[in-house]
Amino acid sequence: MMSNEKYKLHPISAVINFVNVLKDMIVPLIVVVVLNGFGTSNESDGWSSYITSGIYAIILVFLLVSGIIKWKRFRYWFEDEELRIEYGLFVKKKRYIPFDRIQSLNYTEGIFHRPFGLVKVKVETAGGGPTKEADAELTAITKQAAEQIKKVMLQAKNKQTVELEETVSIEEVVKVETRPIFKISMKNLFVLASTSGGMGVFFSGIAVFASQFSNIIPYERIYDEIVVFIRFGALLIALAVFLVLLVAWIVSVALTFINYYDFTIRVEDDEIIITRGLLEKKKITLPLSRIQGVRIVENPLRQWTGFASVIVDSAGGSLAEKDEKIRLLPLIKKSEINPILEQIFRDIHLEPTFTKVPKKSRRFFYRLDYLWILPICAAVIYFFYPYGLLSLILIPLSYLFGMWQHRTAGFAIDGQHLIMRYRNISKVTIWMEKRRIQSMTERTTYFQKRQNISSVITTIKSGVGGESSTVPHLDKADAEKLLNWYEPFKSQIIEKEQPE
Repeated sequence: MMSNEKYKLHPISAVINFVNVLKDMIVPLIVVVVLNGFGTSNESDGWSSYITSGIYAIILVFLLVSGIIKWKRFRYWFEDEELRIEYGLFVKKKRYIPFDRIQSLNYTEGIFHRPFGLVKVKVETAGGGPTKEADAELTAITKQAAEQIKKVMLQAKNKQTVELEETVSIEEVVKVETRPIFKISMKNLFVLASTSGGMGVFFSGIAVFASQFSNIIPYERIYDEIVVFIRFGALLIALAVFLVLLVAWIVSVALTFINYYDFTIRVEDDEIIITRGLLEKKKITLPLSRIQGVRIVENPLRQWTGFASVIVDSAGGSLAEKDEKIRLLPLIKKSEINPILEQIFRDIHLEPTFTKVPKKSRRFFYRLDYLWILPICAAVIYFFYPYGLLSLILIPLSYLFGMWQHRTAGFAIDGQHLIMRYRNISKVTIWMEKRRIQSMTERTTYFQKRQNISSVITTIKSGVGGESSTVPHLDKADAEKLLNWYEPFKSQIIEKEQPE
């Protein structure tokens, strides 16, 4: 029997709620503060000089009080094999989540949780919601309370029957020791951080920050200073660019290191358990039944050094927190991938004999690039002659890149599994089960039809939507072979598009 006792969150939830709301409002608050001169005032202003500071104080107090109210009004309990939640002040809301629908419980230990031995619990259900938010979130509860939820859920699913005894703690009853299948080394963590491409995120963050202050940033003065700076010579400019890129790289390395520190994978009871993080320790539970596809991604630098990343596509929910393509192996030597994946997935084989795209389709991999490269080169040469002639280098580079894509593309059928390989910038190898493929499309353009070739697109579930993979410019017979292999799944959708 389940107890109807109602449980509260830990009081630190009020502080966490306050900080979360403050974090979401920090940019608007900074803009308001800057536009009002940082709240500075003159003695001649009298009592009115304190109005701005008073408004800031009232806002902060209001946010803190709202966090306290949210904590005070939040309750959860177990009843009729459901997790029930009640919250709200003026409008009381209730949410009932059947335990048999819960797919995973994901845990996070932030800087406010660790000193008190607490965790944040995100409840993910089978269907998920229309948004990427969790179905339910318990902001701060003890680890024992989190294990209690897990125990009651397992009992409701008849996966595990446990009789509680006063002398045995809940955590000891439920906890099962498993050997890690994979744990990232410090060396690989540094390589991951160094090649993560996080500099783009860094510069994007600077751009967003600058856009918030576009009204007060003295762009004309900065431009004049840059003009003066340029007069000192190209050497100083190159040095400045190098220093900016170096700082961006260091920030990128630090953020990736903090995010993926102590990355570990375990498998227990048909679930993949991923733990990671330095300042904020996260624990993600991923049911094997929700995995739709496995991707090996090799960007050019990692491919050259023999490394790759393994990503899995998960159906529904918000397991990856805004990214349903979960990094199962953030960075690993390619030679070590198969032994690890074979411990997780049955019948996986990622190095079969591939059917390559034909030689006659080679031109299709670079011809479209010329449509935008040639006009750009002509414009650059016209306005920046003679230095604009350097833009002609793009033409052979585009050709070589097309050849690289042509040599990569292909597919293989392995029983009830399909392996596709293609390249945009990174080389991608994706493994899919036939029953997981949502649709398969053969697409033939007018020019492809003349050469008797087609492109094949497959779609699998990923998050609340879908993820498509394309092997372009296959021989027509190979494309038909793929469709014939997939055809027995009458419940799925197979489309053939042949524009006139």
